[in-house]
Amino acid sequence: MSTSLSTHPFDAALALNTTGPDQYQGQTHPAYANMVGPYGGMTAAQMLQAALQHPARLGDPVSLTVNYAAPVADGAFEVEARPLRTNRSTQHWLLLMRQAGEVVASGTALLAVRRPTWGAPEAVMPDGMPAFDSLEKRPTQGYPAWISRYDMRFVCGGMGADFDGVEQPDSLTRLWLRDEPPRPLDFPSLAAACDCFAPRTWVRRHQHSPAGTVTMTVYFHADAALLAAQGSRPLFGQARAQVLRDGYCDQMGMLWSADGLLLASTQQVQYYRT
Repeated sequence: MSTSLSTHPFDAALALNTTGPDQYQGQTHPAYANMVGPYGGMTAAQMLQAALQHPARLGDPVSLTVNYAAPVADGAFEVEARPLRTNRSTQHWLLLMRQAGEVVASGTALLAVRRPTWGAPEAVMPDGMPAFDSLEKRPTQGYPAWISRYDMRFVCGGMGADFDGVEQPDSLTRLWLRDEPPRPLDFPSLAAACDCFAPRTWVRRHQHSPAGTVTMTVYFHADAALLAAQGSRPLFGQARAQVLRDGYCDQMGMLWSADGLLLASTQQVQYYRT
């Protein structure tokens, strides 16, 4: 059974108070703590939420880019969400997260009123994947708190304490995931889920080493009706790098609905040390 939205940890972490024109205040949440600061997916969701609850909002998210300029410290933060230009059906946003007067994350978002048109899918969910219920839930003990906020079930490219340092032929990850406890999908939680994939160096080298997201972009391919149809069912995700070189690598990821519809695609740049 899904937990009430009013009590779900994601909604507690997402809560923002309006403090002035284009200005919002929030608080990091211990349920989404990472090794250093909060889970980056939650930071992205909080910045997007500021635009979504702005009184000038037009439409729904089409894209979101977040640049992680500095570690976010535990505690209060401010988000500036300012519409830079509003057209007939599109709206461009500037997003800034600050702590102690310093920018710790910057971003942009495109919101739009979607209109029915011709369409066709090209990125197809892989065939023959085992069902969510047939896979073991990933253990969460000993990991950062945010890991416990997702029920992850890996098909391949998982990560764990059994990493043996044996380099793998690729960095491909495939998994099912959903919020824990289950929660109906919406745009902020879809944005947050796009950051659920482990650093590609961990998967490729089969060992933990310093790594983190520098910038992340999410492209939303779903409208509110598709998100409502997904509800709290598991998402299927896939991610891999194209190249790992000189301390930086990219990551391309996709999240499909339980019905096999592509809901979001994402690109990241990650730094790493070896």
